[in-house]
Amino acid sequence: MSKSSAYRPELEGRMYHISLGTGQLPRYVLLPGDPGRVDEICDQMDDAEVLSSHREYRVAKGRYGGFEIGVCSTGIGGPSTAIAVEELARIGCDTFIRVGSTGTISDMVRCGELIINTASMGLGGTSKEYVPPEYPSCANHEVTMALIQSCENRSYPYHVGISASTDSFYVGQARESFKGYLPSNKANLISDLCQAKVLNFEMECSTLFTISNIFGLRAGSVCAVYANRATDTLEKKGMKNAILASLEAMKSLCEWDGLKKDRGKRYFYPDLLK
Repeated sequence: MSKSSAYRPELEGRMYHISLGTGQLPRYVLLPGDPGRVDEICDQMDDAEVLSSHREYRVAKGRYGGFEIGVCSTGIGGPSTAIAVEELARIGCDTFIRVGSTGTISDMVRCGELIINTASMGLGGTSKEYVPPEYPSCANHEVTMALIQSCENRSYPYHVGISASTDSFYVGQARESFKGYLPSNKANLISDLCQAKVLNFEMECSTLFTISNIFGLRAGSVCAVYANRATDTLEKKGMKNAILASLEAMKSLCEWDGLKKDRGKRYFYPDLLK
């Protein structure tokens, strides 16, 4: 058991925030933001059990399609997401799917539909603590393919594209703040992002994608659309589809990883299924 240290914060062999040690979670982990969503995910798995609950980090594991899958909530935003990924990586987890909610800025996307983000424009600050802002923040191609396949197989309405990750739910997403405060540099933010073909606002993808790439991990994201800024619509629906899509995607990744091992391949590509 490693000695507790301020430079490597562990207590009795457990990570300081998620309260787990090496081997207590499988490689494959779903990352909802909301701790309450952990229980919703557990409801869709067999033999699910909650392992720890500390601050915004509620951690569980269960089985889906015969494969063991972990779940860890990340709270809201980049800083708490970075802590979760750091500590999960240290205990042996290497494949992540963010299961979240999002607001679209496209009039082609409806509330309740899903968005699979392939990359993120980092408007927040956490990723910049790790690398310069020019570093690309992109999802893993295998995780993205698995999510697309899952949505196709379940006939879920979905969209694929780039998000804008912010550290601010209000001003950072061009919403008027208290007493109508909105800096002038936010006035054209949504129209500028639309011209750049950005699909949605959310608060975690940039951090998750950036850190995962740095650490050599795999990460992707599927979010239920709760708000549409183009049509000024707010409807809290679609989360169950996002949960089931993420679980099915993890099942596919487990199967593909076994196939890669059998074939002696490092990366998955469609012809491996032949």
